[in-house]
Amino acid sequence: MSENGELAGYKGLALEVLQNIGAEIGDFIRVIKGGQVFEGILIPRSEYGDDKHVVIKLRSGYNIGVRLTPDAKVERVGRGEKPAFVAPPLPEQNPALPKVSIISTGGTIASRVDYRTGAVRPALTASDLYSVVPELADIARIDAQILFSLYSENITPAHWAEMAKTVAEKIAEGVDGVVIAHGTDTMGYSAAALSFALQNLPVPVIFVGSQRSADRPSSDAATNLTGAVLAAAKAPFAEVAVAMHETISDTAIVLHRGTKVRKCHTSRRDAFKSVNAKPLAKIVEKRVVMLAEDYKRRDPSRKLVVKPNFSGKVALIKFYPGMDPAIIDWHVDNGYKAIVLEGTGLGHVSNRLFQPIKRAIEKGVVVAMASQCIWGRVNMNVYDTGRDLLALGVTPLEDMLAETATVKLMWIFGQTDNPEEAKQLLKTNIAGEFSQRTLHEEMREDIKQ
Repeated sequence: MSENGELAGYKGLALEVLQNIGAEIGDFIRVIKGGQVFEGILIPRSEYGDDKHVVIKLRSGYNIGVRLTPDAKVERVGRGEKPAFVAPPLPEQNPALPKVSIISTGGTIASRVDYRTGAVRPALTASDLYSVVPELADIARIDAQILFSLYSENITPAHWAEMAKTVAEKIAEGVDGVVIAHGTDTMGYSAAALSFALQNLPVPVIFVGSQRSADRPSSDAATNLTGAVLAAAKAPFAEVAVAMHETISDTAIVLHRGTKVRKCHTSRRDAFKSVNAKPLAKIVEKRVVMLAEDYKRRDPSRKLVVKPNFSGKVALIKFYPGMDPAIIDWHVDNGYKAIVLEGTGLGHVSNRLFQPIKRAIEKGVVVAMASQCIWGRVNMNVYDTGRDLLALGVTPLEDMLAETATVKLMWIFGQTDNPEEAKQLLKTNIAGEFSQRTLHEEMREDIKQ
């Protein structure tokens, strides 16, 4: 690797070739190979890459790696500037527009490519998000801040508490809505957490992420952020929601209720789906189109109630064939207050787990049952296994998502240590986390999205 940093990430043969032509990062170079000509800006390499390729950014904006074979000819066409991100100045704000606070916690929507590893890393501040999407100036006045710079897998219940408190501060300042930029991998958990922690909301709180970082030509960051800000500024509901692409195209942004949403794909733009419920709304041609009929309406005069405490002593355990019953005993012995079992089908686990479940409940641990299935609801009265579990004291979770149930119990045990009070709160529909009836057409609508 180059010691002076002028050819960051390059080593061996590639470094030697580039040094021989006097090239530096940012220079315009040409590679002629096998009758083909590749021209573009020389960009840094991942330090984990080999020494046989040079990487250039084509005029199209895409990056390609060109292998340096013996017949390859490399030329420096022109001197260029080293690539760097410089945010444009903030656009002027219209004082007549609604005021929206953007709180950045990190994730891909606030990331750029890290050329040291070739991966993306948290880099952009919340102000950067605003400045690189100037269209936001036509929607709202933006108050932007960075709260965390974390990949979402590193976010904990303690971070949820800080998010809730920060949102409360912004609402107390009189904003018309709040947007939280967040990594997509655990965004559903955080959205559920704030759905419970922020009660009696007067305005919308919208989580938003992106599947591809803002410096990639195919990024969904700008479209998602624009939709989220528009929802925060103008949506008629006052709930926690997640704003992401409805389909793989840029035609609409869909708004999912924070307690009913799951990330269902690793990389597609439309990775998020509402489960066992219709989405709240969607953004089409800069308009908020309501899809749900039952929602809490925006009311700026409403007094927010903040309950930001969470317990870390709640476990989500997925049942699988051959599972060791001692897993449950371990959680009981280590002071866990609640266990969400993700059972099969209608809510079943092997009878080999019955004895440790019975012991857990006798020791005051709340044991609840969700289903591993994506759509549908738990019904533990159909088969003997389910009825036996009910007799042991297992609490069925209707059509609540297992992730949402886990977060809800974390929140519940942040409010009380009494298992009986906890069970009553678990059965209380606080933020639309379960419905009395799951409609089959809801599943078909989600599949079509």
